[in-house]
Amino acid sequence: MSFLRRRSATPAGPDFDVLAMDPGDWPGNLGAGLLPAPDGTCQGVFLRYDLFGGRGPAMIIGNLPEGSPAREVAEGQVPFEVAQLLLALENDEEVTVVGTEDVPVMQGDNLLIVRRLKLSESRISCVQFDRSDNVLVTIAAWDRPITDDLYALLKPLPAELFQQG
Repeated sequence: MSFLRRRSATPAGPDFDVLAMDPGDWPGNLGAGLLPAPDGTCQGVFLRYDLFGGRGPAMIIGNLPEGSPAREVAEGQVPFEVAQLLLALENDEEVTVVGTEDVPVMQGDNLLIVRRLKLSESRISCVQFDRSDNVLVTIAAWDRPITDDLYALLKPLPAELFQQG
C-alpha cells in the first residue's frame, strides 16, 4: 500500500477524524496509508492490521470522505479495501459483490446501519457504514467474521498518527 502515502515531505494528515481500532488494542502489526488527491488533500485513510506475521493483513479499515474517487465503484465491484486486501494477500481471484444486507448495530450510544456485503469469496467478510460527517467506513477481513464486538473497539484515532515528518 505504499502508493497510498503522500509524496510530499511536508507533514500532512487527513482533514477528518479516522475511525478505527487503536493500534494499542491490536496484537499484530499495523500499517497506515493516505490516499492523496492531486491538490494534496486527503481522499482516504486505510489502516492495515496484520496478524499473519508479515504474510498479509487480517483486516483493512478504510475511511473515505465524501467525494473520494475510491468510493466510486460499479455495481458488483468490490470496495477498494477488499481489492487492497486481495492484493496484499497475493490472491488474484476474481471477486464480486453478490448481495448486501442492512443490519442495525449499536456503536457506543450511536445506532449504525451497517451494510454487510456478501462476496463471491466466502473467506472475506466486508461491512460498510456511513458516519454522520459523510465519511464511509469499510472494514474488510480475511478468514474471520466481523462481529458486533468489533464496533465497540472502533474509536477516533489522533491526527498525529498520520503525520509524516
